[in-house]
Amino acid sequence: MNSVAAPVADATGNWVDTLAPRWSRPYLRLSRFDRPIGSWLLLMPCWWSAALAAGVAHTVAQLPLIIVLFFIGAFVMRGAGCTWNDITDRDLDALVERTRSRPIPAGQVSVKRAAVFLVVQALIGLVVLLQFNRFAVATGIASLLIVAVYPFMKRITWWPQIVLGLAFSWGALMGFAVTFGRIDATAVLLYAGSISWVIGYDTIYAHQDTEDDALIGVKSTALLFAERTHQALAAFYALAVVLIGAALVLADSGLMAWAGLGVFAVHLIWQIRRLDTSDTALCLRVFKSNRDAGLLLFAGLLADAVMRAAV
Repeated sequence: MNSVAAPVADATGNWVDTLAPRWSRPYLRLSRFDRPIGSWLLLMPCWWSAALAAGVAHTVAQLPLIIVLFFIGAFVMRGAGCTWNDITDRDLDALVERTRSRPIPAGQVSVKRAAVFLVVQALIGLVVLLQFNRFAVATGIASLLIVAVYPFMKRITWWPQIVLGLAFSWGALMGFAVTFGRIDATAVLLYAGSISWVIGYDTIYAHQDTEDDALIGVKSTALLFAERTHQALAAFYALAVVLIGAALVLADSGLMAWAGLGVFAVHLIWQIRRLDTSDTALCLRVFKSNRDAGLLLFAGLLADAVMRAAV
């Protein structure tokens, strides 16, 4: 098979492998368009924040546009983040079975071309960001520092998932920045709850690579927690629900928002009960199910915002 057309090991059978033009496939893989789950997970806190802020403001007039712009921004900036991650991790990726077929270590894209592609994606993200107010623009740009340092964290700390949580949860601040031009305690609590959620689900994801990570000296909460992973997940998921619940209290949210949080919590409990960390395929499925958990919470927040706006 042509090396450019060769799929990534853990993302076979997707539209990129079958429908995309051959020349574009390595770049789409750098952006993880063959595996969009990460983009959805980056998007969820953005949508939560947008809906919660709309509920506080008692208006949904701008919410559809904000939802669309957040969708575009999340997919583009997740692609930029993954491209940066692949550039910095190219030597480590070559040592791990699951990642050695990624475009850079597989020789499908040079580092120079990947860097140019990174800039193009970042510029598209900037265009989206510039549709908002100045405070929101500054808030969005501030997240880039966390994104830049994240790939190096697994080399120096057992808790790289915290830094990922800081980056992937940034959207929990953006809805309030866009809607009100400020970040208040409600947004901060939502952000903290999302961070806890990210630590939990990325620990599940990291259990796919524990053997390789241990061999090459890469750190993660999956290795740190090991056989105590279920207890750790229970703690972080419970903290996520409590913190998001506190945000709902401050926002004076209604029944639909609480219903959304309730089904979100039930889904997290199901994940913990379902998980077998020795089954890497199951770890991936449970990890991916967090998109559904996030959408359930968003549905409740959105319904609550619509109902409050109608009063």
